[in-house]
Amino acid sequence: MTAFLPEGKRIHNAANLTALCSFEGLKRAMERGDILEAKALSCDHEHNLKVELPFCRGVIPREEGALGIREGNVRDIALLSRVGRAVCFTVKDIVQEDDGVTAILSRADAQKKCTGQYLSALRSGDVIPARVTHLEPFGAFCDIGCGMVALMPIDSISVSRIEHPDERFTVGMDIFAVIKSISGSRVTLSHKELLGTWEENIARFSIGDTVTGVIRSIENYGAFVELAPNLAGLAELRDNIHVGDTAAVYIKSILPQKMKVKLIIIDHFYEPTLPEAPEYFITDGHIDRFVYSPPDCAKVIETEFG
Repeated sequence: MTAFLPEGKRIHNAANLTALCSFEGLKRAMERGDILEAKALSCDHEHNLKVELPFCRGVIPREEGALGIREGNVRDIALLSRVGRAVCFTVKDIVQEDDGVTAILSRADAQKKCTGQYLSALRSGDVIPARVTHLEPFGAFCDIGCGMVALMPIDSISVSRIEHPDERFTVGMDIFAVIKSISGSRVTLSHKELLGTWEENIARFSIGDTVTGVIRSIENYGAFVELAPNLAGLAELRDNIHVGDTAAVYIKSILPQKMKVKLIIIDHFYEPTLPEAPEYFITDGHIDRFVYSPPDCAKVIETEFG
């Protein structure tokens, strides 16, 4: 298991649990500089995080709570928002006192290791694991290692357009992402390149099939129905349809040269659903160039990674 995972992905790992369950295990982890994880139980009035450990008290002092807190580059909300969630840390000291043992922990040190040994080596086009931390109308923020956060803009989430990232993701969802760009400490992610080309997506469907989709937009010439996150077709208009409706659609024709799928809406209804885990065509490695459009299509849709 890599040392630099999004927070929460190692908390139930056997090696992590073994290190936390005894004085000797914690001491060995401190000597090796291992990155561990446990749940933050509370944050006191001085913004020190109290961490759940099996046999002793765990404390992450405020200045050790996040990379940049000490320098004033990161606000204290970065600490408050971890209460009730997993936090990563290294062990800085183990103090034995009359009333028990206290482990002094550092999340900032874990993030510093992550930045220096992992994030600094990433390049545009690298495919990495990530975890969705929160959603805004303009994009999804994702933990790409030890609580270090990167933005995935909404137009990079899928080829099929959406109104809000919550149509694709839920907070806490584990996903894969591709590094879109790196500017200093700012990392921008993309996602749509991992969800398959037009040809890979249309291979799941055939002319004459009746399948379900989601109505994503309604124009005066037809309704765009999403068959998969990276595939939409154009359906003939029908009365009383609405954006967000689930539609049963008949596949009338498939035109690779024009990258078009023509549909007929058989029925439609509103059915609220939670986003499902994405289905990926790529989950690791590096992408230099992604071409979404078919080879014989006049319109070329591609992504070049630097």
